[in-house]
Amino acid sequence: MQSSNNGIYRKYIKRLLDIILSLTAIIFFSFLFLIVAFLVRVKLGSPVLFKQKRPGMNEKIFLMYKFRTMTDERGANGELLADDIRLTKFGKFLRSTSLDELPELFNILKGDMSLVGPRPLLVQYLPLYNERQKRRHEVRPGLSGLAQVNGRNAISWREKFDLDVKYVENVNFMLDVKVIFLTIKKVFIREGINSDTAATVEAFEGNRDEKY
Repeated sequence: MQSSNNGIYRKYIKRLLDIILSLTAIIFFSFLFLIVAFLVRVKLGSPVLFKQKRPGMNEKIFLMYKFRTMTDERGANGELLADDIRLTKFGKFLRSTSLDELPELFNILKGDMSLVGPRPLLVQYLPLYNERQKRRHEVRPGLSGLAQVNGRNAISWREKFDLDVKYVENVNFMLDVKVIFLTIKKVFIREGINSDTAATVEAFEGNRDEKY
């Protein structure tokens, strides 16, 4: 019966809760959207939103929205400068507080994403996944997930994918509630925002260990 209940939650109730909670959050935090958008425009310029294609459920590509956190500074040859140069103090603040991810609530409302699930990664990573890692696309990607409340950018890719697959195999209401509350806690203490070696997370380069 528990498995049947989880199936109903995963197929119907989870999406209904996503719609209700994301719409409520958009309305409740509308003033915050306006304030952050204004500050981004003043401090970082246009466009205010960062838009990027990401793979969602069943690897369907969608356009993900975030508040911009980096400048467009370029070198003498026109190439973008390194992330640690373009990521300003204000941008770091947006990331550490997760305010840059507020526009993803619209992705959730549209059905591209869920409140909880594996984070949507880059499209160019798709050919690099092994069969087990591909399972992260069996559910909608999330605003937060098990990897985010267990280290976020401070843990390895191997650990992240382990947690992603663990979530896919155990989707249920209580697990989602736990992730949401742990996410709120982590945002307040600003834990695990960046990796130990980069301003932003290191790129995934594939699997050197084929047994994984």
